This record gives sequence, C-alpha cells and structure tokens, in this order.
Amino acid sequence: MSFRLQPTPPARPNRCQLFGPGSNTKLFAKMAASEADVINLDLEDSVSPGDKDAARANVIEAIGAHDWGTKTLSVRINSLDTPFWYRDVVDLLEQADERLDLIMIPKVGNVADVYAVDALVTAIETARGRTKKIGFEVIIESAAGLAHVNEIAAASPRMQAMSLGAADYAASMGMQTTGIGGTQENYYMLHGEARHYSDPWHWAQTAIVAACRTHGILPVDGPFGDFSDDEGYRAQARRSATLGMVGKWAIHPRQIALANAVFTPSDAAVAEAREILAAMEDAKAKGEGATVYKGRLVDIASIKQAEVIVKQSEMIAG
Repeated sequence: MSFRLQPTPPARPNRCQLFGPGSNTKLFAKMAASEADVINLDLEDSVSPGDKDAARANVIEAIGAHDWGTKTLSVRINSLDTPFWYRDVVDLLEQADERLDLIMIPKVGNVADVYAVDALVTAIETARGRTKKIGFEVIIESAAGLAHVNEIAAASPRMQAMSLGAADYAASMGMQTTGIGGTQENYYMLHGEARHYSDPWHWAQTAIVAACRTHGILPVDGPFGDFSDDEGYRAQARRSATLGMVGKWAIHPRQIALANAVFTPSDAAVAEAREILAAMEDAKAKGEGATVYKGRLVDIASIKQAEVIVKQSEMIAG
C-alpha cells in the first residue's frame, strides 16, 4: 500500500437512500418515519417541468417542518444542463433550514460540474453566514462521468458519496436495454445448453468503488427499477455489497427493508470477524504474523477485512 493512506469516508450509516418526489408532499412524513438511513427529496427526474417551482417550495418547507431524526437529509437538484439547477441551489441555501445535510448533483460528467455547484454554494454560505457546510453526493450517469470518475471523486472537500444511475448510464453507453439495474436478458454466456447471466453493471460499480475508496467517500448503488421483484433487488444489492458498496437506493418503501438487511452485517458475520481479530491477537502475542482459523489462513490482511465488518456493525448500532 502507498505510504499515502486512503482517507476515511464519512462515518455514518448509508444502507438505504429513500427517494421521493418534491411534488408529492403526502410522502414527506412517511419518509421521515421510515427506516431509511438517507432521505433524498427529489427535484429532478420524478418532477415534471411544470411542477419544478412548486416542488422546490415544498422541499424547502419540508426541510424545517418535519422531524427527520438522525437521518441524513439530501435534496437532488436538477442537472446542470437544465435552467432549473441554479435556482434549486440558490433557494435551498437562502431559504431552507440548516437541517439540510447534502445536495445531490445528478449527471455529473466532469470536475467542472462539481466546481460550478461548489462555487455557488460557497458564495451563498458566505453571504448568508450559514454555519453548517453543505456536503455533496453525485450520480455517475454517463460515459463521460465514468471516464472521469476518479477526478470527480476528488473534485471537492464537500464530497461525501457517489452513486451509479443505471438508466441514464445505459442510455449514454448505447446499451440495448430499457431495464434499470439488475440482470439483463441478453447479457449471458453459453456453456453447453446452460445460460449463465453476468452483471452488466459490474465494471461501472467497481470503478466507482475504487474512486470512492481512494478519495474517502461512500460508494452507493443506485436504483433497481422493478420494485415488485424483491429477489432481483436483493441479488443486485448483495453483488454491490460484495464489491464494496455501502448501500443502495430505494425508489419504493418496500425496498428499504431489503437494503437494510443486505448492508447490515449479520450477527454471524460480526461474530466471526471478532473471532478472527481475537485469533490474530493471540498470534501476535506469540510473535506470529499469521494463524489458522477454521482451517484457513488468516493474516494482517484478514485483520483489515474483519475490522471493516466490526466497525460497520458498531456504526449502525450506534
């Protein structure tokens, strides 16, 4: 490992990010009472152009009017290729309660996109004397975004999280699919008579995880469009967790419990991690750099893996 250690990502739960349109005020109280770790009030894709102003006003009021508890509260602004985004930022920072934690920037294609929002946010915070600094989360939704993913992850000290937006990413890449996440029917290998389905999002997810871990921000998996398919959602979430992502979006309340279950380490996994740490402590006391645990070799790398599980469990419990 380089002597320049990877920075530590924000120490907060991010197992599930629940989205709801800013145009539907009836959802806000339910979202606040949900088991999601992060709430994303949306001003972008789920709001029609004619409702943008009303949705923005609804969200600004809701930020201070509802008890969001210990949840991370985020607002997804409109993308920078629209005439709406600057007013989203200005009104949020000038009018909304300081309970707001994050702004989510969609369709980020390069460092300049983050810089533009950062400059505007910084100017308003300074002018208004806001004491709480707004953090950023971004969505990678294009070929350009993925090509510049490492630079984007390092674009601002406000950066806290990065997600994959599968639908727009697929369109940008020219992928022949209308599905949002999950296994794609035509993406398979043949072995004799059997079909083996691969994961078309694997490379993009891995690139996002690597960029996020390098620069100390949280990698998050995006939406799974078929909210009637619990097993499909669970399968993609498990793949994402295995790759190093910390959570997944929920576009329907039924997906919250699925995400929380996958991204919360099981009691068995935590117990085994603690046993590995104890076994390595015994080995260290004997002057040994490795030992055998349940028939397999464990060493210093195993300590790091076990510590990730234990720390994640303790953070969620806390």
